[in-house]
Amino acid sequence: MARLSWLHLSDFRNYEQAEASFEQGPSVLVGPNAQGKTNLLEAVHYLATGGSHRVSNDGPLVREGASAAVIRARVVGDDARERTVELELRPRGRNRVQVDGQGQPRVRDAVGVVRAVLFAPEDLSFVRGDPSDRRRFLDDLLAQRRPAYLAARQDFERSLRQRNALLKDSRRRGAGLDPSFDAWTDALARSASALLAARIAVVHALARPTAEAYRALVAPDDPADDAPVDAASEITLEYELSTGRRITGVPEAGVPDPSELADELAQGLAARVEEERERGTTLAGPHRDELRLAVGDLPAKGYASHGEAWSLALALRLASHEVLREIGDEPVVLLDDVFAELDALRRARLAARCHTFGQVLITAAVDEDVPVSGPRFRVRGGTVQAPDGAAAPSTVNREAG
Repeated sequence: MARLSWLHLSDFRNYEQAEASFEQGPSVLVGPNAQGKTNLLEAVHYLATGGSHRVSNDGPLVREGASAAVIRARVVGDDARERTVELELRPRGRNRVQVDGQGQPRVRDAVGVVRAVLFAPEDLSFVRGDPSDRRRFLDDLLAQRRPAYLAARQDFERSLRQRNALLKDSRRRGAGLDPSFDAWTDALARSASALLAARIAVVHALARPTAEAYRALVAPDDPADDAPVDAASEITLEYELSTGRRITGVPEAGVPDPSELADELAQGLAARVEEERERGTTLAGPHRDELRLAVGDLPAKGYASHGEAWSLALALRLASHEVLREIGDEPVVLLDDVFAELDALRRARLAARCHTFGQVLITAAVDEDVPVSGPRFRVRGGTVQAPDGAAAPSTVNREAG
């Protein structure tokens, strides 16, 4: 099974220098709050997706007083092949990227070396937050499932910026649209269609494992073998296009052809162009779509209890792990202070699930909150103490990369 065997951080968040080696199975990072546990998981997640789940730019990732943050990792794949990756994050300059010792032009070129699924308290926003939170969930998953998705998203964002600039310019001048507007609209529709097809496909892939994971988390203890599934515990996923069409999250529904999606979006944009000129922004496209989640017959947002929302967010992450595992190396599971939020029954069920994963990194403020066997790393003040009691080295292990 694939595993993250070694991680080194330099000037990342509150870490001046720290490193740790990990084995298969669960490893638990224990320590008081605000000492660096989440920062370590954030670094692994950055390697996996090309971005932070907590901030939108790299500035906060660099330790105060430093000019750059460095993340290094060594990964052993399912085929026992060893790979290395290094990111040097420079908020005021160009990031430096190396994969297997070879320089790469962009951070996205390192995505895929480390594969990870992170569950953190912030994930409640998938259920209770804005549509943008659910779109980000899909985009982060697709960055690992289809690394080319990052390039497609950047193409779309470029077209969107250009089209919005022309709309704002038209509004400011009180004049007609620039002659290049139609060309940028066509470019936006074409680039958007690739994103839409990928998102719909991944919603189809998520639907079944999400429903199964949710039922496993919330089912009564020791139910009768022949007990019917409670309809109120059924989870459904639906992708809603900004044009108003809803596509149910079952594979049988099929993924529309990208050309069909492009034509549909182009028609939607044409119908709203006057409103867009008045508002100075593009009103249809992947940036305005919605992933709709329902528990039973009710939308999860606004109706799910705290326990239901937490279980649904966790089920989405567990389903993400299955979706990624089906297409390549098994991803590392990152659980950030999750057990403290669960009742005893859900805690026991998640603990049992942890032992089915190839590798799990778990953070907790209280060791007793995690009923999982495995080595304990002590984290305090930007230092990581290994299970044998030795503090993590303060200098770089040159052999490890």
